[in-house]
Order: sequence, then structure tokens, then C-alpha cells
Amino acid sequence: MEIKRRAFNQLQHEISEPEISVLLGARQVGKSTLLKQLEKEAKGKGYSTRFYNLELASDLEELAGNEKDIFEKLSSAAQIVFIDEFHYLKNAFKIFKAIYDSNSKVKIFASGSSSIEIHKHLKESLVGRFKKTMIYPLSFEELQQIPSFKLQTYCQWGGMPGLIHRNSLPSKAELLENIVSTYLTKDIKALIQEENVRAFNSLLYMLAQNQGSLGVVANLAREIGISESTVARHLETMSQTYVCHALSSYSSNMANELKKSKKYYLFDLGIRNSLLKDFRPISQREDQGILHESFIFLELIQQLKPNMEIRFWRTKKGEEVDFILLKNRIPVPIEVKSHLQGMSIPGGIQIFLKNYPRAPFGIVFNTHLTGETLSENRPVFFKRLEEVTDLEYLKEIL
Repeated sequence: MEIKRRAFNQLQHEISEPEISVLLGARQVGKSTLLKQLEKEAKGKGYSTRFYNLELASDLEELAGNEKDIFEKLSSAAQIVFIDEFHYLKNAFKIFKAIYDSNSKVKIFASGSSSIEIHKHLKESLVGRFKKTMIYPLSFEELQQIPSFKLQTYCQWGGMPGLIHRNSLPSKAELLENIVSTYLTKDIKALIQEENVRAFNSLLYMLAQNQGSLGVVANLAREIGISESTVARHLETMSQTYVCHALSSYSSNMANELKKSKKYYLFDLGIRNSLLKDFRPISQREDQGILHESFIFLELIQQLKPNMEIRFWRTKKGEEVDFILLKNRIPVPIEVKSHLQGMSIPGGIQIFLKNYPRAPFGIVFNTHLTGETLSENRPVFFKRLEEVTDLEYLKEIL
């Protein structure tokens, strides 16, 4: 079946807009499929189109040559040009800028799996000329288009789109292993020195094993046996290739809060499980808590608006809250609990609400309880894990 992506509605409106539309995200999260769906939509509206996949040698060769030749080729290719994996195109942004500024009325959709240098050039070369859309693995909400799809399945296999066409467990595991292997052999070997690939792989595994835990570069370096600067570069590479999200701590200049530590989450639970070689159902897992916490985080980041961000909170005393959702700088503490006997407010939320009077309420995501109680004369909402798919209710209470 074909899943309708959350990003499609916005992107289809961009068909008639002149700005360069840039889709960014990790490998195999569905960028190519989205581009093809957009091409089909554009053709249906009467536009002429041309699709280039720069991972194909024939298409890459067609766009080889000097900038002037490529500019002329793209300017006359069609009304709408789709370029998949555009980061393989040398001086792509300079060429895109020239096309936009030439008033040639050629619309470009471009996708990329690596943001090395991309963001710098977007700001420098295409400022005011582009629209960026992040493409993530399928969200739980999107996967619910599959009849009877369950949260347990998502925590076991994640949201990589290729999985929906595979039914057997070995076939699914093989796909995820291939994605990890392709990432290491294609993207990483092209970005780091050969002798560092093994250390990179060790760091990737360590992040999977300790997902959601506090990570300090010095500690990671010591455990792997490489320099802090190398660990920092590897973490940046993971971020730049969209496979790892680094979460910073929240602070309002309170001296007792942690500032250097970060929490790390791999971009997909299925990829994490593949690295750990553990595809057991969540009911049999010892790490249920981190699977549920990761699920909430991965759902939240897909719903963030420009005025929102996510952090975590922890003090030197060990007081902590899993996530702090900031909207217009107003903090909302969020805890994730797999097992609750009743609506007992987690201690971290109570302390946070006491320390931060601006926080209007707290949220406790859990497996089965729904309801509302009070702490520091402010509401704390208990919501089932599945309810994270819609943050629209925040409009009414924040």
C-alpha cells in the first residue's frame, strides 16, 4: 500500500511556487518516493517534468560538465525539475541560484541525505530563494493508515517506509541491516578516514545501547579509546547525515543544572534495534522504558513548529525531566512512564513546576492512564503514549 505522508500536502502547494524546494533527511526515509509522488501530481496539473536520480551513473553523467552547461540543461529540461540526492551535483546551490535569479520559471525540487555544507550554502547562496522540508521515517500517525497497526509494532520495527512491503521477520531485519550497512559503506566512508570507520561504528553502537542516557564527549571518547575531538567530529557527522538527534539541556541560568551533557537519540527505533541485534517484541524487552521514551521524542520532533524546540532537564542533584517542550520559550515538562499504578505525579515534574512558575502545565505519557491532576496549582495531564501524535491541543492550553 501507499502511505500518504504528512509532508505531501505542504509540498504539493509548493509546485506552483518559484522557490527551490529542498527535502532533507536520512537515507531511505521516503524522499525519493515523495519526489515521484510530487512529479505525478505536477504532471496531473499539466506541467512538464524531468526527474534526475544522481545515484544513477547515467543521470549523474548527464549533469556532469561546467556550471554553464548544467545551468542551460536544467533551464530547458522541463517546467519542473526533480533532482534526487542533489548533494552529488557539484556547486548545486550556485546553479540553483542562477536558475532562480534568471527568471526562467523553472521550478526545482531537490532532495539530499547529507547536510555537510548544505546548511551553510542554503543560508549563503539561497537565502530567500528556498523552502526546506525535513523528511523523517514514517510517524506512528502515518503508519496507522495500515489497518490494525499497533504501537508495539512501531517500537519493534520503527518507521522506515520499505518495511511496509515486507511481511516476514527475517525480511524486515535484512532491510534494516542493509540500511545500516549502506550508511556506513557509502555516506560514512566518503566523509571520514578509513581508519576511523571502526571507531565510528563503535560509537554508533554505543549510542544505540545508551540511547536517551546522558552522554559526555569525554566519557564516550574514553570508552571507545579515541580522542574527544574525533568523537565530537563523529557525532557531528551523524547529525549532518540525519541519523542522530542531539538533545541539549534546558536551563534558565540556574547554577545547579547540567549544561555540557547531551542526550542522543537515533533517528529510528528499527535502526536502533538492528544495531543492537534485538528485534524481540517490546513485551519481552528489558529496555521498554527507553523504547517508549524514544517513541515520544521521535513523534514530538516531527510536529515542531518554528517557534518550538525540545530539550531535557536535569540538575546536579539528579532531579530530571525527560523532555522540556518549549513553545515561544514557555517550557512544558514531559515525562514518559511505561508502568504507572495511578496518577502519581513524577517527582521531576513537581520540582520543575515549582522552580519554573512560567510552566503552565506538565504532561505524563504512559501506556494506559488518562486524566488530570494538580501540582503547584497547575494541571498535569496524563495521556496515553499514542496521544502524542497530535499536539494541536496545546493551542488551547499554551
